[in-house]
Amino acid sequence: MEIKVLGTGCAKCNQVEKLLKETVAEMKIAADVEKVTDMMKIAGYGILGTPAIVVDGEVKCVGKIPTKDTIKSWLNK
Repeated sequence: MEIKVLGTGCAKCNQVEKLLKETVAEMKIAADVEKVTDMMKIAGYGILGTPAIVVDGEVKCVGKIPTKDTIKSWLNK
């Protein structure tokens, strides 16, 4: 599973990254969590707000911090 946090490094982006890593660890999922800060790469996903979360190429969340339960629902496949 490939998870990307799209953001410029603001406090919300960092909080989302931390929350994702904690959730992945709790669920014992083999996932690669990557932070993308390059604005051109972020724009390539067609989003206008950050933070954003992309799971296996699909944009799941834009401009807000999701709850841990919401993240778990995305990761339970």
